[in-house]
Amino acid sequence: MEQEKGLVLLVTANNPQSQLFIDYLHQQLDCSVSVVAPGTEWKGKDASPAVALLDADHIDEATMQQWHVRGAESSNMSLAAFNLRDEEHAVETLSAMNLQGVFYRSDSLDMICKGLTILLEGNLWMSRSLMTRMIQFFRRQQLNSYRPVCGLTHRELEIIAMLGTGASNIEIADQLFVSEHTVKSHLYNIFRKIKVHNRLQAVNWARQNLGAPPPLIGRRQRTESQLSSLHPS
Repeated sequence: MEQEKGLVLLVTANNPQSQLFIDYLHQQLDCSVSVVAPGTEWKGKDASPAVALLDADHIDEATMQQWHVRGAESSNMSLAAFNLRDEEHAVETLSAMNLQGVFYRSDSLDMICKGLTILLEGNLWMSRSLMTRMIQFFRRQQLNSYRPVCGLTHRELEIIAMLGTGASNIEIADQLFVSEHTVKSHLYNIFRKIKVHNRLQAVNWARQNLGAPPPLIGRRQRTESQLSSLHPS
């Protein structure tokens, strides 16, 4: 009965504090609640509505990207982040991945439960001011798409997008079937063209000018084991 009414997946470190949070959600929400440790593969069914609640305090960028891919592949899963510091942090996170819900550290437990209920119904949960900022952000991106992006080549655009997924030089080389030395040369040219000094600055520039990175998927068919290591199903 509970499974039919939805599922909340709390993606966070499994500790006494998170267990108290889970117990509270169990009491307040008429649905199932499960905890998934960051980096752990979740193999649940995709039959009922689900909300993956991602703990920004315990999830790195690579794990965020894995859930970004998983959410894009699922027709019934909504993604939400919680423990975000403020609206600036929310804009930064939303520019890197598609989220349907946003919760801040200052949000009360009652507010979180209300938001989860709205998300399970298939609606968005974020403030009007945040939605306005994101609309403006994507409008700027749309305008940027109609003019050259700082002279970056198609290959350089591919590489800078992969930086946003947390891919290493070796992983980028593997994806593009080039040498690691070639990737380093491309990165040097990218940094020079967009006037940044390191990978983090390049990723932030890409988020502001190119949008959320695409899922890290190879352009040739890989073996089943390689796929599962990159994209947990």
